[in-house]
Amino acid sequence: MHEMALCEGIIGIVEEEARKHSFSRVKVVFLEIGALSHAAPEAMTFCFEAVAARTIARGARLEIVETPAIAWCVACSTSIEIRHRYGPCPSCGSHQLQVTGGEEMRVKELEVD
Repeated sequence: MHEMALCEGIIGIVEEEARKHSFSRVKVVFLEIGALSHAAPEAMTFCFEAVAARTIARGARLEIVETPAIAWCVACSTSIEIRHRYGPCPSCGSHQLQVTGGEEMRVKELEVD
């Protein structure tokens, strides 16, 4: 389950920010997950709770914001939302798509004390 390693990375980011900005407790972590990121939101929530248990984020809520997958269609010069990486353009049917968004995962915001 790679979500455990991803959550360990998130906690690392949170702890680094705590050192930089001198806060003592994290209440909410807002995490942006792209539709093509291959991270399961339910697994992320479960793993976050386990990894955060003995850290500054103990008891913090993980708020996941899912972002759509976006691609540029070379054939019709249109930015489109896609459901699958190798699916066709919903406008023209072309498979000449360049993914421009939806692969990312980032800590977007922290609510702290």
